[in-house]
Amino acid sequence: MNNEVKQLLLADGQSMPQEGFGLYKITDQSTITSAIKYAYDAGYRLFDTAQLYKNEAEVGNALQELGLPREELFITTKVSEPNQGFKQTITSVKDSLQKLKLDYVNLLLIHWPIERAFFDTWAALEELKKEGLTRSIGVSNYQMIHLQYLATQAHEMPVINQIERHPRLNQQPLLQYDKEHDIVTQAWSPLGRGTILDNPTLNKIAANHHKSAAQVVLRWHLQSGVAFIPKSVHEARIKQNINIYDFILSDEEMTAINNLNNFTRVGKEPALVYEYNLKY
Repeated sequence: MNNEVKQLLLADGQSMPQEGFGLYKITDQSTITSAIKYAYDAGYRLFDTAQLYKNEAEVGNALQELGLPREELFITTKVSEPNQGFKQTITSVKDSLQKLKLDYVNLLLIHWPIERAFFDTWAALEELKKEGLTRSIGVSNYQMIHLQYLATQAHEMPVINQIERHPRLNQQPLLQYDKEHDIVTQAWSPLGRGTILDNPTLNKIAANHHKSAAQVVLRWHLQSGVAFIPKSVHEARIKQNINIYDFILSDEEMTAINNLNNFTRVGKEPALVYEYNLKY
């Protein structure tokens, strides 16, 4: 079994594993500790949490208890909507680092764009990077218009845009925009929260390769050049999700999966999200 996760070179020079491990909605300490151990043993090195997930302290406890080498890990967290603003962001991130028991995170993201603190929050991320409290900075759930607006005042642009992406929402125009602007797209909910795994097209392709539908979808992300963070708390599923490096989807299979797009979201945006009423 070859579980050698590919590395992506970010625009700021840092390398990031293309496949990572998501920690959304995992809050129980023993469950988090065992899930991180299963994931690390299987070959995952990127672990993705957020202030909103309310599990940073549990993640920190797990990393400490397991004694995982810090230099091998790529840790991501995200600034929640209530904590946005220049001073609030800096204070909240320092609190996140205390909970995580870390001197720095590898990647710090703004979780959602909001109007109240659109530029101030990004300025805080730039400052936190200067202070060495994060190696890279990026955004989550930004559309093209948000990125274009950010570029009017940012001193440096995000190296990551983490968005909902799966076969029913392939986000191709945004992927292309990100690529043209040296931004790596990272998919949250890469398996559509399981809602796509009974699709006949995916299962036919899976049968061709003696793989599961989930493995086919993750391989589709991989060959699309997208980073992705599947999540599970089950050891067998965690291992299965990283066992995708020993087969290749054909161009026809990739096209068939792309054609499943029907603009269906599985995530729900918070009420505070700054949508499309941006003014230049």
